[in-house]
Amino acid sequence: MIDINESVMQALLAFVVLIPLIGAAAALLPAPPGLKGKSPEQAVLRHGVTVTGVVLLAALALAAGFDHSRPQTMQATTDISWIPALDVRIHLGVDGISLPLLVLTALLTFLCALHSYFVRPPGGSPKGFVALLLVLETGTLASFAVLDLLLFFLAFETVLIPMYFLIARWGGAGRSAAAWKFVLFTLLGSVVMLLGLLLIGIKAGTFDMVTLASDNGRSLTVTTQVVAVLAIGLGLAVKTPMWPLHSWLPDAHTAAPTVGSVLLAGVLLKMGTYGFVRILLPAAPEGFEVFAPYLAAFAVVGIVYGSLACLALARKGAKGDLKRLIAYSSVGHMGFVLLGIATMTPTGVNGALFANVAHGLITGLLFFLVGALKDRTGTTDLDTLSAQGVRATGAALYGRAPRLGGLLAFAAVASLGLPGLAGFWGEMLALFGAFDPAAGLSRPAYLVFMAVGAFGTLLTAAYLLVVVRRVCMGEPPRETDDVPLLADVRGHEFAAWTPLVVLTVLAGLWPKVLLGLTDPAVQQLLAGGPR
Repeated sequence: MIDINESVMQALLAFVVLIPLIGAAAALLPAPPGLKGKSPEQAVLRHGVTVTGVVLLAALALAAGFDHSRPQTMQATTDISWIPALDVRIHLGVDGISLPLLVLTALLTFLCALHSYFVRPPGGSPKGFVALLLVLETGTLASFAVLDLLLFFLAFETVLIPMYFLIARWGGAGRSAAAWKFVLFTLLGSVVMLLGLLLIGIKAGTFDMVTLASDNGRSLTVTTQVVAVLAIGLGLAVKTPMWPLHSWLPDAHTAAPTVGSVLLAGVLLKMGTYGFVRILLPAAPEGFEVFAPYLAAFAVVGIVYGSLACLALARKGAKGDLKRLIAYSSVGHMGFVLLGIATMTPTGVNGALFANVAHGLITGLLFFLVGALKDRTGTTDLDTLSAQGVRATGAALYGRAPRLGGLLAFAAVASLGLPGLAGFWGEMLALFGAFDPAAGLSRPAYLVFMAVGAFGTLLTAAYLLVVVRRVCMGEPPRETDDVPLLADVRGHEFAAWTPLVVLTVLAGLWPKVLLGLTDPAVQQLLAGGPR
């Protein structure tokens, strides 16, 4: 831990949240003549890399200055009165729960900007693309840094418009319908969520998350807690997404450009589960306990449903889309996150937070790889990618692009939860939490949930191994005019993907680094102690 005083930490956190918004405004201005390079388009894409790179460095400095001996304490806090009549405050801070998500967001956004610099998004203005990307980063970073319910709602909603335009303007086939579906689902959920947030704030007399966590629901009646958990939980469940409120996700992922899919899976889905942990568990524990078994049941149904949908898409002759398959896999993986939260135990919640970060790393890598595969072959159709024969155009990556094939296989086995990689620990801890849920929850019911969730891990392994066999293996076609050479991993791709690979391995081999941050914060959050 580097000794950085609190005022510097405050400035770093404010800088991390605000600089992407300033960068978005600057992206819309004409580039100075000396910075245009070969073209104004190149200049604005370079601007996106620069701004997101600076944000990442600031986030890493924030993590380096974070006092790891007290991760349960809010650090780098700023608390300024904003709307006195409603007691709404500009309250920022990070602890062991939010810090990993903050750094993950900064990392993935930088990698997306780097990817876009070398692989220019098709169609549309680069200025608009970079500005939307930076606004999206501001919204996601603010969601993990703000400590006021109304500010959280504003940040939560900020991400909708940029993601809508990223899908609708730079997406693929069916992008308009997918973008509208994404916005309508999330907006409808958000309206209900706002009512629940207002109910908690008015009844408790404060919108401050730290105060609400310390109060631990003592100022709210059980009825108020139940209504608030139902309302807020619906909004968060849509964003997570929880089965059966997930139907917007496959369409959005299939139509989104590569960077849109990476950020949607790697960052935006985490905002929903983060809200469950940061708001509902500490502020309305009795109300959450009422719905916890139902949340767990929906979670395990989502695990099995997502895996079965992936198996159906992976089947030969099904014309399954690889991006759509990974989207359905996210439904299953986020089911484990929700199961861990629904146990209301430190073990389960720590597993949920670990799985959140692991899913961001692994699924972000998967979408980068699938995007590269589409750039090379022009398709993500599994039947086309696995076609065999002399004149077939199947990928056969092990023979045609071995490094690309090896990375795809690595990401697949990480996603299925291979021990020693990041995907293992979160899902395992969520199942352990279900084995011994919190007092007041039915252990027999949770043992059933645990068994169903464990069965889901077998289904996950099945469909991912089928994908690897179909896309990576097989006899490479003879190189002809109809079957051109398939390029292996390029330099910029190596630079963008290496951090995700390294972090996936490190988190798998050394889980204490992440759990050492989250566990003290989770213990105190569940206990409702002073912050």
